[in-house]
Amino acid sequence: MVNIVVLGGSFGGLTAALELKRLLGQKADVTVVSADDLFVFLPSLPWLIMGWRKPADITLKVTDILTPRGIKFVHSPALEVLPEARQVRTAAGELAYDYLVISTGPQLVFDEIPGLGPDKGHTDCAFTIDHAVKTGQNWKSILENPGLVVVGSAQMVSCFGPSYELAFEMDAELRRRKMRHKVPILYLTSEPYLGHMGVGGIGTSKRFMEDEFATRDIKAIVNQAIDEVTPEEIRLKDGTKIPFKLAMIAPPFKGVPAVAPLGNPRGFIPVDKHYRHTKHQNIFVIGVAMVIAPPEPTPVPVGVPKTGSMTIKMAKVAAATIFAEIQGSTLPTPEELAVICLMDMGNTAALMKAWPLLPPRQDSYTRKGIWAKGLKHSFERYFLFKMKHGFSHWP
Repeated sequence: MVNIVVLGGSFGGLTAALELKRLLGQKADVTVVSADDLFVFLPSLPWLIMGWRKPADITLKVTDILTPRGIKFVHSPALEVLPEARQVRTAAGELAYDYLVISTGPQLVFDEIPGLGPDKGHTDCAFTIDHAVKTGQNWKSILENPGLVVVGSAQMVSCFGPSYELAFEMDAELRRRKMRHKVPILYLTSEPYLGHMGVGGIGTSKRFMEDEFATRDIKAIVNQAIDEVTPEEIRLKDGTKIPFKLAMIAPPFKGVPAVAPLGNPRGFIPVDKHYRHTKHQNIFVIGVAMVIAPPEPTPVPVGVPKTGSMTIKMAKVAAATIFAEIQGSTLPTPEELAVICLMDMGNTAALMKAWPLLPPRQDSYTRKGIWAKGLKHSFERYFLFKMKHGFSHWP
């Protein structure tokens, strides 16, 4: 019996665990370790903030997904990985492994910027369900008592999509309520230009975002780092001060403490083409936890995004590689990673594709249409159904 431990209970971790059990069956004992006992469909968190979804609409119990498939679940945070001993230390005890899959996502390091964050600071966030619920409550207060809204991303962020979505969704909802003129929207970002998104742009995304912002009267301040946030204003490194009534700012990312020692100075972990750790060949790293070098230097540092679709592809390659090694068969040939993103815009949506992930590319475009909004709604229903029933092999 092969012992396989998977750290993380979101897109990558659950996909890897389900695929490993599907491929290996009784040959493997698969255990998922996560501090969260709910799977959250993260792309829908902006809709939750806007009041267009409830938490129950976009969550599933992890045990309901794993237990029927014979996968164990340890509801506990991972504390440390001991690669030489092949052990994971958790708050619930130590787990031995033959193979380890790390899909722990990012550590949201609000404290790198004084005053940032919803818990100890003065800004809101859209990256966890608890933070999204709180942001939604603050959004309701804006509808009752209008004022300037700032949406955007701080330095060292590698996920820009939710900030763009919220800027567009807020604009659309305010216009629907006929109160857009009462709520100025400012988009503040570390990106060198609108539409950069950490990958050097996606097709015509720069012009696309500039045109959409101009049409919707959304002001933008790009290429900026935040120095600190007070209850009344955001203070930038260049001395600019921005007053706000509501500020939804994506925080800097780092690797989570339990796995950060395996990685670079910010805790992101180097891997080979099969997503194996470059030193420890029985450790696989997928999703945000792995390191991808930026395509170009930027004046304000930004990270490369690892989207849900990318993470799922990584998880399947990692699972197939572990299966092949155990079976003694030929390792799979990984495909080039690509960005495929459905960006909601409130009253419409856009499909963004970049293949491969980093330039120069074979194919890259941004296209808008109400059909893209329909696709995003359909994908939400499809993916929740897929995860609920453990159909990890589906596209």
